[in-house]
Amino acid sequence: MKHSADRAADDGAEGLWAWVQAHSTWWVALSLVGVLSLALTVVLLPVVVVRLPDDYFAASRDALVRRRSGWAWFERIVRNAFGVVFVLAGVAMLVLPGQGLLTILIGLLLVDFPGKRRLERRLVQRPRVLALLNRLRARHGRPPLRLE
Repeated sequence: MKHSADRAADDGAEGLWAWVQAHSTWWVALSLVGVLSLALTVVLLPVVVVRLPDDYFAASRDALVRRRSGWAWFERIVRNAFGVVFVLAGVAMLVLPGQGLLTILIGLLLVDFPGKRRLERRLVQRPRVLALLNRLRARHGRPPLRLE
């Protein structure tokens, strides 16, 4: 005879399975988003790293001020919107199928927030990360990234 705690666990598992089956369309959609975000990461990350100026992490804040044209604002709004979508999808993928942490990281890199440059510099200053990025840049004939 099962104890009441075991029956409650079985009921909870059956209820969860019933919920998953009832929402299978969401599971499929979120799984596709996970696979798509992984594919986009594999394709776009090298492109972004290779296209960065070699002094991107060494440039002063004044040198990085963007032009204030209408097109620049539009690009910024679209980039931030995509970033928020990636962060939200990544948070959902922490409990659903997909590359949750990687998707959150991509989203954070797209979104503008205070301290973002400092965080990027701290990540790139790690010797293994810098070595990996510079190997990728060397493969494409680009000079290594300069930190200071």
